[in-house]
Amino acid sequence: MSSDSSDAIGADVGATGALPGRARRAAGRGGRAGGAGRVAGALLGAGVLAWAALLVAWAVGAQVMGPDFLPSPLATAQGAADLIEKGTLQEDVAISLVRVLKGWLGGLVVAIPLGLAIGSARGVAAVLEPLLNFFRFVPAIGFLTLFLLWFGVGEQSKVALIFYATIFPVTINTIAGVRQVDPALIEASQTLGASRARTFLTVVVPAAVPNMFVGVRLGLSGAITAIVAAEMLAASSGLGYLIYTSRLYYHIDWIFVGIFTLGIIGFVADRILQWVGARLLARFGVK
Repeated sequence: MSSDSSDAIGADVGATGALPGRARRAAGRGGRAGGAGRVAGALLGAGVLAWAALLVAWAVGAQVMGPDFLPSPLATAQGAADLIEKGTLQEDVAISLVRVLKGWLGGLVVAIPLGLAIGSARGVAAVLEPLLNFFRFVPAIGFLTLFLLWFGVGEQSKVALIFYATIFPVTINTIAGVRQVDPALIEASQTLGASRARTFLTVVVPAAVPNMFVGVRLGLSGAITAIVAAEMLAASSGLGYLIYTSRLYYHIDWIFVGIFTLGIIGFVADRILQWVGARLLARFGVK
């Protein structure tokens, strides 16, 4: 047999031996993708079943307790349709959202620099951290009467209450992020000649971003909670006002509409925040 024939046979054998390996790797990747798809489908199905179970339990409870105490899902949906037809629900949602955004964004502007300062400077921490740990246990609703006296019954008192509720989770998570930075990274940066300010801006702050982002999300939750309390006691509009005044007209269905609307707003806002963070802050480790 000629050498050319031998080489051709060897090449064929090599190719034939390689194909099963590639096929196995491709099958493995396909299997993993299929497994992930099945897991995602199972989780989605479980979520749908959980909501279905809740609706069934709600409908049964409405039959047992009666519509005067627990309106059925259908009655609540009809109440939502009535409020939407009147334009009341849209107006209250818009007003509450504006108040939340003002207080939440204002809280972020103050809380993030404050957390960075406390987390990185011992002197600042010695002065401010005890105050932070004292006031974070005082709920925002506890200051509502004082804020009404100081800022009046207008928008300022409500925004101030949301601002107060936002500051603490954002500040505390920012402090935690700064203090969890690997000291080896800081030492390496300084060894390479970076100043303390440059090390802080290029090493400490980027490493703390994931914790800061968690605080931002928690601050949004606190902001939505605070607006309900503020609007229940000192407002003539908004979702909190809708929930509180619906009892006067004995519209229990409207109360449930307000509650579910708040849940939807919070859920959607958090998902939007996650989506934005995953795209703008992915290089900092935000997922």
